[in-house]
Amino acid sequence: MATLKVGLVSPEREIWTGEAKMVVAQTIEGQLGIMPGHAPVLGVLLDGSVVKIEPADGGEWISAMVGSGFFSIANDEVSVLAEQAELGAEVDVSDARQALQDALNAADDSTAERRARARLRAAGQDA
Repeated sequence: MATLKVGLVSPEREIWTGEAKMVVAQTIEGQLGIMPGHAPVLGVLLDGSVVKIEPADGGEWISAMVGSGFFSIANDEVSVLAEQAELGAEVDVSDARQALQDALNAADDSTAERRARARLRAAGQDA
């Protein structure tokens, strides 16, 4: 069975790497589902979105919040390069809820609001 080699990284660290059956990313032009054999693409990630990865080993889907960044697809290799990224399993939900409330109270920073909502979605919470 064909798989994708996936790397999700931020400037701080490698967030997740491994083999996957599918990757779903939100671009500035819409949502993109990536499977083995996908045509080469270079895209811009939507700031404050969630990237989902279906591991090849049949494990649980991986969800990660991503800030602005890029992704590339070529030869069944997917690179996700995000300015900011956090695995859903690592999200401190109470901290994310507080960040969302702070952003809503500030009423002028839509980036902080989008990122806080994405952290909650990546953690499987309502935003």
